[in-house]
Amino acid sequence: MKNKIIIISLFWMALFISGCEDFLDRPPLSNENDETAWTSEDKVRLYANQFYTGFFTGYSTDVSLFNDDVVQRGNQGNFTRSVPNSNIWSMKTLRSINILIDRVGNRMQDILPEEAYNHWMGIGRFFRGMEYADLVFTYGDVPYYDHIVSDIDMDDLYKARTPRNNVMDAVYDDLQFAFQNVRLNDGDQTVNRYIVAGFISRIALYEGTWQKYYYKNNERATKFLTLAKEASEFIINSNKYYIDSDFRTLFTSNDLKSNKECILFRNYNAEIKVTHSVAHYNNPANSINYGGTTDLLKAFLCVDGNVWQNSTTEGAKDFTIANLVKTRDSRFEGTFYDKPEINAKGSFLFPVKFFPRYGIKAVEETGTVPNELKGSNNVTDAPILRYAEILLNWIESKAELATIGGSAVTQEDIDASINKIRDRPLAPEAVEKGVQKTKAMMLDALPNDPAKDPNVSSLLWEIRRERRMEFIFENLRLADLKRWAKLEYMDTDMHSELLSGAWVNFPVEAKDQLTAGNANEFSVTKADGTTIVYNGNNNAEMVGFYKATVTKGRQPFLNQVNVNPYLSPVGKTQMDNYESKGYKLQQTQGWPQN
Repeated sequence: MKNKIIIISLFWMALFISGCEDFLDRPPLSNENDETAWTSEDKVRLYANQFYTGFFTGYSTDVSLFNDDVVQRGNQGNFTRSVPNSNIWSMKTLRSINILIDRVGNRMQDILPEEAYNHWMGIGRFFRGMEYADLVFTYGDVPYYDHIVSDIDMDDLYKARTPRNNVMDAVYDDLQFAFQNVRLNDGDQTVNRYIVAGFISRIALYEGTWQKYYYKNNERATKFLTLAKEASEFIINSNKYYIDSDFRTLFTSNDLKSNKECILFRNYNAEIKVTHSVAHYNNPANSINYGGTTDLLKAFLCVDGNVWQNSTTEGAKDFTIANLVKTRDSRFEGTFYDKPEINAKGSFLFPVKFFPRYGIKAVEETGTVPNELKGSNNVTDAPILRYAEILLNWIESKAELATIGGSAVTQEDIDASINKIRDRPLAPEAVEKGVQKTKAMMLDALPNDPAKDPNVSSLLWEIRRERRMEFIFENLRLADLKRWAKLEYMDTDMHSELLSGAWVNFPVEAKDQLTAGNANEFSVTKADGTTIVYNGNNNAEMVGFYKATVTKGRQPFLNQVNVNPYLSPVGKTQMDNYESKGYKLQQTQGWPQN
């Protein structure tokens, strides 16, 4: 079964957010009220639909930029360095979810058959687990509510933060219940057990690795990593999903319904005015301030499965984009434009992962962009949960468990996960450029990477590399760095190649930039690390990794007093609100408590 999200009824979007009073004052003929809203399964489904667009957002206007994959012209995105004034967290969605659980649990036991009752309780607990996992991953300790909070119960409304581990134990229980009770199939556009398992694999992997690396708690790490492994195995063993399309098609198709990699996707339809603009911003004819970093492009494996420093692939040390397309893992060509592009002003390495190949052909041959790829007219489907992530979650959870007492990873495990992804079909257009599939990973011949973090095993380093190549611009990289306790990878003072982009031979590939007006506007860094600033007269020397002069490093965020980049602070307004009612809200760990 294929699962897609289409237009969702807005009827319940505001219901019960701040209590039932306003809703119950409405005339009964204009809208359902709380007394009649819980009388059938269809009405429960309608209520639950409100959560889809919040949890499964799909595409919007842009892509994930705040990580070590992206350099921006000018200032880089910065971590929060001071406590904000405004409120930050919100319990509105949680309240709506708890209403669903309460109403099904207390009013529908005699209305719904047991199977339906357990399914909808599972749906509610799945959404609650999702919501609390997000809150915990953002703030750490948060007030935990497994019930509807009364507007007049001040002790409950202003309760203290519940310890993270207690909250995540409750999340674990919610997700386990959902895993055991949500239907295998509930129709085309709805959450089923495979979707539940997919998000469990993501959430449990995050918590398991966070516990291992941030809290150094192997017992709790084992608990969650085991859940991640089991949830992933449920999907893998179903044989319902597999890698069946080339990489870029997965992100640029108008209909993913037949794509066997997509466990969940969001569909867009111009006729009902449900569109996005991600393709527009991935159009190389448009000007953007960002692009891929030198650090990222150097991380791509060569097609022989080795790092560039040790590769036997011909041209492995040639960093021109045209050569990278032919010598690097096929996901490089699937992600980036095949030539230096000035419109990626921060980098010259332009992302086209979300722009269809026919659009690039139109731009190159006619200079025009198809109307459906302009502005906010885009209707390409958004993959929200895909099989490649499940495979990588599975192999990572197995590899992590192996370091804390679990069974060792085998070559069969690698073949069933990473090597299946590497065997992804290639687009005909990519083959014409010379793109090849990357050689299978061999457990007894892992790359000897000079750039490897010495505190990470070779196997985990390669699994993490695989995730980096696979999920560029997909909102997972920053979460990965946090759960591995590796935010130092984003420190531009430590890693200068986070501020430069593509290798550009300016006299050949961008000679129109070699003008007197561009003197001192950019520099190039040679292979030996030498940096040369363009002065208007040194044209022949301008060959190397491009950097805009205005590009500045990220503000310091590590080892700063009263700054914790791994967890967000709550706003002063929130703390003041507690205090005004006679209660005390503790600030997030690592932030000033007053």
